[in-house]
Amino acid sequence: MARVALIGSNGQLGTDIARLWPSTAQSERDELIALTHADIEVTDPDQVRSVLSGVQPSLVINTAAFHRVDDCELQPVEAFRVNALGVRNLADTCRRLGATLMHFSTDYVFDGERKKPFREEDPVGPRSAYAISKVAGEYFLRYALPRDHILIRSSGLYGVAGASGKGGNFPETMLRLAREGQPIRVVSDQISSPTYTLDLAAALLQLIDRGGRGTFHISNAGQCSWFEFASQIFSLLGLKPDLTPVTAAEFGAPAQRPAYSVLENRRLAELGISPLRPWREALADYLRLKGQLGA
Repeated sequence: MARVALIGSNGQLGTDIARLWPSTAQSERDELIALTHADIEVTDPDQVRSVLSGVQPSLVINTAAFHRVDDCELQPVEAFRVNALGVRNLADTCRRLGATLMHFSTDYVFDGERKKPFREEDPVGPRSAYAISKVAGEYFLRYALPRDHILIRSSGLYGVAGASGKGGNFPETMLRLAREGQPIRVVSDQISSPTYTLDLAAALLQLIDRGGRGTFHISNAGQCSWFEFASQIFSLLGLKPDLTPVTAAEFGAPAQRPAYSVLENRRLAELGISPLRPWREALADYLRLKGQLGA
């Protein structure tokens, strides 16, 4: 039986991959080895080599990232260390071991200056330290493993486990602010496709099973602004907080985000993998699983 190393196994995406793994065809052939930050530090090339050489995986799934977008503006060197050099370390070791590397990037690699979904082959145009570090990671991945990489771009991830590096996720932040009775200002002029990590994980496992290689966009269907997303959360739960739409300029976040970053999931469809369900359906299921919404 071959082995698959899952890095970041206790994060919100890693948790859902591990949760679904036993029910997939791949699990009958490959053992999943769960690795947390305590087990492997991707910025340390010697440790990466040592840990992965001990595991001897045929596939490495890397969900580790420095994804606090605004903090990356203040810590660009750290962002590059994790999101670019960390990927290089993993890719170099995977090349030596003859393993495939699945790595995750972001819709923020695009400049957002058009109003139709971005395809996998569209040119990137990063506008923030975070996005630049993720693009650099993409280049390291393709350079080291030109035929043995799986690069996934997604957007607006949220999952039941929460994003440990962010102290939760967008839905949880909205609900916390509502419970505290605070005025909530949410950006209304940035459009993307919020993606439920459980749905993303299910698509990833199909992609692995079908031997997909190269770059894939995977996100829940449909599009909305962050304000629309917040409004839907509160509408589903019957809450009426003090919610106000603002422009990105009015909000004044340190990092620039693309105004439009919807992803076209074209290559996924070419492999015969069904599109992910609409984001509203996914959000409702997430809230049910969290115990916030009744069945």
